Amino acid sequence: MDDVEQGWPDEGRTAPVGRPRRSRQALLDAAGEVFVSSGVDAPVREIAAQAGVGVGTIYRHFPTRSELVVEVYRHQVEACAEAGPRLLAQSDTPEAALRAWVRIFVELLVTKHGLATVMREGGDESDALHAYFVDRLVPVCGALLEAAVEREPDGPVVEAYGVLRGIGNLCIGAGGDPRYDAEALVQLLISGVLAGAVR
Repeated sequence: MDDVEQGWPDEGRTAPVGRPRRSRQALLDAAGEVFVSSGVDAPVREIAAQAGVGVGTIYRHFPTRSELVVEVYRHQVEACAEAGPRLLAQSDTPEAALRAWVRIFVELLVTKHGLATVMREGGDESDALHAYFVDRLVPVCGALLEAAVEREPDGPVVEAYGVLRGIGNLCIGAGGDPRYDAEALVQLLISGVLAGAVR
């Protein structure tokens, strides 16, 4: 994506109103919600309204749309990664934690698929973000699988990367077809992984 996106610099910059010192995380949360409902090309004033700040506050934190989209994507990945250990500590069983985390991962892939699409079109930057995505989420999935799977020493090895790739393949195109329940199919995949690994 170009550094200066069409419409970003000229979308009615105004003096900050509301809470100009609103945290960066709150701005990313608001932008993420707007991107889900209106797409990544949503007007900056819509993001500002969702965040309860002035348009100028958005520009101060994120001078270009590209920067905002990248940071929202990273923010979503971080939230997914951080959910893994929390769910493992709070859930009744490791399997329940794994299944709950998989739901969050599916939401990241399906509901927020527009972010990933933009990132895939970004050249070197998208390659770096994909590597970041893999580096952050594969270990989280691996820890959850290790906790949930009881395996004999010579039993099959459950590879977190392969499981996440399988989930990703089941989620392709799910956002555009209301009859396709990717999450249900993914849970069946997890059942198969657990059944095949347990001896």
